[in-house]
Amino acid sequence: MKKFSKLVSCALALTMVFSLAACSGNTDKAGTTAAPAETEAPEETTAAGGEESQAPEGTTAAAEGTKAAADTNGKTFKIGIIQLTEHPALDASYEGFVDGLKASGLEEGVNIEIDYQNAQNEIANCDTIAEKLVNDGCDLILAIATPAGQAVAGKTTEIPILVTAVTDPADAGLVDSNEVPGGNVSGTSDLTPVKEQFQLLQQILPDAKKVAILYCSSEDNSIFQANLAKAECEALKLEYEEVTVSESNQIQQVAESLIGKYDVVYIPTDNLLAEGMATVTQVTNANDLPTIVGEKGMVENGGLATYGIDYYNLGVMTGEQAADILLNGADISQMPIGYQSAEDCELTVNTTAAKDLGIEIPEEILKDAAVIE
Repeated sequence: MKKFSKLVSCALALTMVFSLAACSGNTDKAGTTAAPAETEAPEETTAAGGEESQAPEGTTAAAEGTKAAADTNGKTFKIGIIQLTEHPALDASYEGFVDGLKASGLEEGVNIEIDYQNAQNEIANCDTIAEKLVNDGCDLILAIATPAGQAVAGKTTEIPILVTAVTDPADAGLVDSNEVPGGNVSGTSDLTPVKEQFQLLQQILPDAKKVAILYCSSEDNSIFQANLAKAECEALKLEYEEVTVSESNQIQQVAESLIGKYDVVYIPTDNLLAEGMATVTQVTNANDLPTIVGEKGMVENGGLATYGIDYYNLGVMTGEQAADILLNGADISQMPIGYQSAEDCELTVNTTAAKDLGIEIPEEILKDAAVIE
């Protein structure tokens, strides 16, 4: 995808953390951007609460020329995966993780077994699934999203745990520090470039003065990002109010309460609202209230625009970390949290939403954007 050349680098947003290192060790990372080939997805499993859970379809190999299967001396590693809920960003993280493993020589049905579980956005399910994966003796567990990571980290201090799609693992209490985790948890962060997202907001909506910062009050990652958003509003002298939801059945009513009160809504990479984004935009777009959002999947579901990271690539990075641990014995306690570079940030614009809202996107933005029609 084209990169948003007109915005300032994501690097300023990433200075809040101690390190930009992706992972330690000597994992082979060659060829992770070439043409895709099909990868086998895990079989259906049953999540807590009795509902069937199935891994996202359509996973693609991370690279052309995927490495031959790694020699594991006949051992098949068991990898447990707990994903908080289904929405495009988390699904892409999972797909990238599987492809990152395969590019490193670890392939399901050959030398790894994957137990994929989706908690359907229920914290109680996260706890039950986490306990199951620990009791099953997994060699490594991947937790996708902050609540999933917190659930599994509370169940074991022995099994290596990698997290992804977690904004700030240290702030979430998952590691001692993002530079030196110090325990059995590491992984990758989806820290979003909030500063650049607000620059995008002003470039598309120069007359906007009052911002609603909409997020889920029970998600630590969302609270962290909301605080960044408030700081940006203050720096840009924008009026703002925090508007929160705690359950999915509140989304429509809260979205309706925004109409006529604000010039724009800002929504960070919030799992509850990402899952319910279509509900939000059904209300806001019909009432001329634009939304600037945290990631591409939310734009695909009606958000006006974003400048953010690539969750698939984030998953690939996490898969490489897993291979480093399983194949090379890398010490997870010394493995820094990984972050995407500024070059991986992408601009995405929904031109259909813009038309519905009566907004003309500046040509200098469109020429560098991935356009969703």
